[in-house]
Amino acid sequence: MSDLNSILEPGMLVRHPGEPDWGVGQVQSNIGGRITVNFPDHGKVVIDGTRIELEIVYTP
Repeated sequence: MSDLNSILEPGMLVRHPGEPDWGVGQVQSNIGGRITVNFPDHGKVVIDGTRIELEIVYTP
């Protein structure tokens, strides 16, 4: 797995590859590989960036 999660910064938009129903979320923080994302259809989720590679969304 590449380490694209390391470039995620607050405000960036992402999708969870295993949870398409969550929609597009906004990164709240990325500290030590733990990425907090606020998904409009699922709420705030803390993701282990060493296990899940989030997909960056360039247009909402």
